[in-house]
Amino acid sequence: MSLWTLRGLGQGIATTNWPEKADGDSGQQETLGMPRISAERCSDSCRRCEEVCPTQAIRLDTRGHLASLDYGRCIACQLCVEACPSGTLQASDEWAFGVRERADLQWSLDPGALAGEKLAAHIEKSFRGSLHIRHVDAGSCNGCESELQALNNPFYNLHRLGIFFTASPRAADLLLVTGTVTAAMREPLLATWQAMPEPHRVLACGTCAVSGGVCGNTYASGTGLDGILPVDIWLPGCPRIRPPSSRRCCCCSNASHSA
Repeated sequence: MSLWTLRGLGQGIATTNWPEKADGDSGQQETLGMPRISAERCSDSCRRCEEVCPTQAIRLDTRGHLASLDYGRCIACQLCVEACPSGTLQASDEWAFGVRERADLQWSLDPGALAGEKLAAHIEKSFRGSLHIRHVDAGSCNGCESELQALNNPFYNLHRLGIFFTASPRAADLLLVTGTVTAAMREPLLATWQAMPEPHRVLACGTCAVSGGVCGNTYASGTGLDGILPVDIWLPGCPRIRPPSSRRCCCCSNASHSA
């Protein structure tokens, strides 16, 4: 019997009760999520956030003020937060950014109805009993894959929610795609989607699958699923990016994962 098995038996059941209890141990405590836009005004002619952004997620107006922030391109590296002298961009623990429409990931002053609530209602209506997922790595760095693997460990125990990964697309309700969609993986990805029974549900998981991320838009790497498959859920984020600060980022350094 391995040391880790003995350690687990000694600690007892440690499965999180999230999302049933929002105040429970979700495993994401003290993690850094997407930058928050505060009410503070940008400094005139300050272009620091745009200059340090590695994915061109930030756009400024003619005065050098923040005009738009595309969360679909953001990898939560926190460089813009640390570079902002006026506090317009601030750190947050907001990491659940799944939306149904790609446009909902564009920051605006009037976001309207909560996209998260509409998405939850849509999922509950579509899959009441269980959800079977076929995952396709379409050219990732394996950061998202390490997070997906963690979902099946005793801490998260995804099966308790009626969610399962399947090896066959013919038995899948949802196609979960990670990676930038490289030239070599485009045809296998389309073949997987075509083999799935109706209705076709597609989840773009990670910033690479949403927009191409840091490694997208090259001769071999695409810019995500936009224009390739009809995406039902856009879920940005990058588990491989560590912030310059000492706090843990996204969940790639979660202590429960390493245990």
